[in-house]
Amino acid sequence: MQNSEFQGNKTSASSLPKVERPRLHDAVVDHLRQFIIEGALAPGMKLNERELCEMLGVSRTPLREALKVLAAEGLIEISPNRGATVSRMTESEIWETFELMGGLEAFSGELACERITPAELAEIKAIHYNMLACRVQNDLPGYYARNHEIHDRINQAARNSALRQMYVLVNRRLQALRFRSNFQTQKWDSAIHDHDEMIKALESRDGKKLAAILRQHLLDKRDAVLQIQRADSVASNQTEPSDRADLSL
Repeated sequence: MQNSEFQGNKTSASSLPKVERPRLHDAVVDHLRQFIIEGALAPGMKLNERELCEMLGVSRTPLREALKVLAAEGLIEISPNRGATVSRMTESEIWETFELMGGLEAFSGELACERITPAELAEIKAIHYNMLACRVQNDLPGYYARNHEIHDRINQAARNSALRQMYVLVNRRLQALRFRSNFQTQKWDSAIHDHDEMIKALESRDGKKLAAILRQHLLDKRDAVLQIQRADSVASNQTEPSDRADLSL
């Protein structure tokens, strides 16, 4: 990672607390994963071990162990010659992975409507109201954390360990993209509406309806992500020649 690349995202990343030693390994993984989700470590960015060690307050050994975990999750790529870089998904990978995730979430919703307890439903509703408060405050990280927790709680309420394992694995690859899909206000508000409908379907134990909402919700996320990526690509290709010359100096 070039110093100039990292500086623009350093404020957001450095706002997280230093890692506490008793939970060192898990905490380093969690911090790096959060940096990737919120874009402090952007797709394609080369990771600078020295800078990350300084930021997290750890040595290179736990950092490298954490990088191996994230590589296994598909969030970063490690090359013997190039070191570690943040993974960048192709359009076809995004399309297919969101499509798969839509199916997993739909199945979670169906099972959750059959198996969720009143206490679990009450907890999800409380998280939903906290999520709405974050929207009013324009707090995207807070909103996303609660949004993520709602989907996760629905999956847990399905009480299917095989589904749970696959859900967690696939969702980790998509978290950064799901976070980014809310950058546009219209998309953010549309997601809020979807969540309102999810709560209603859960309350009425309507598994078919919740499954349909969740599946479409994920496909809408996919389309929003692809739209953003294509717009970024067009903007990049339209860089003025004079700008390119300046960058090459």
